[in-house]
Amino acid sequence: MTSLLMMHEKITDELGNAVEIKIWKVPISGDIPHGYKYSLVYIVGGKRVVGYDNAEGKGDHKHIGARESEYAFISIRRLVRDFQADVRLYKEKHDES
Repeated sequence: MTSLLMMHEKITDELGNAVEIKIWKVPISGDIPHGYKYSLVYIVGGKRVVGYDNAEGKGDHKHIGARESEYAFISIRRLVRDFQADVRLYKEKHDES
């Protein structure tokens, strides 16, 4: 099996910031035991302020500002909801709502 692009959305939100979500179905491996490769990012002023990904060798993790932490992948639906929740929190903290 090769990789299959399942979702790719790129939008500019009401504030002019970019939201991009890319999810692929890939073969299960040691690096990707759930079989999904993903990159979800919220960009403000040309900088990533919220990001979720599973780059090779790093496993599932997220970026909030300059801080990187592990992310417990459960499902695609949960991944997207968690990302959206962190984007909302960022907007609230930075008075972007």
